[in-house]
Amino acid sequence: MDVRLRPLRESDLDRVMELEEQLFGAGAWSRGAYLEELTRAPGRTYLAAVVDRADGELVVGYAGLAAGTEAQVMTVGVDAPYRRRGIGRLLVDALLADARAHGARTVLLEVRAGDAGAQRLYARAGFEPIGRRRNYYQAEGEDAVVMRARLAPTPGPVGAETGGPAETGGPAETGGPALTGGPAAHGVPARTPQEGAENA
Repeated sequence: MDVRLRPLRESDLDRVMELEEQLFGAGAWSRGAYLEELTRAPGRTYLAAVVDRADGELVVGYAGLAAGTEAQVMTVGVDAPYRRRGIGRLLVDALLADARAHGARTVLLEVRAGDAGAQRLYARAGFEPIGRRRNYYQAEGEDAVVMRARLAPTPGPVGAETGGPAETGGPAETGGPALTGGPAAHGVPARTPQEGAENA
């Protein structure tokens, strides 16, 4: 099975809404939240994982990132029949590459405390747990584990190294809110689904 990544489009939202309900249940984002992310929120990258079929391409996964010095994974989801085929890792690696290209020093994400499979996926991609947010997934009453990946800077010209500012713990380590102005800003937390990313 050949899977390719491309930018997530507004025309994909019917399929995304179908997957949101399956993957996230009560925590699903609305179409309006996705429209905001895709069309008005600055510094966002949303990717679709697609497979080609006789009747056209099918979105089988998607993921989003809010760029910044401390970037934030907004969502990762993979359709259940396509899990454990490396699609989740493909999406996460693409988000990390995008974060690095935009100058991120670290990338944060929240994942359900009970989703050991997704936590293993993220650990293999270089994330480590740094904290916990109580009742972060309010619709389900579940805690989030905060994970962080430190990114090596993209090599520049010899002599261009400046050292940059010291890294700080940031809101994730102090129990603060999500770091972005996307869905988290209007009551929808950045998240990964219950078992939705467990597919490496």
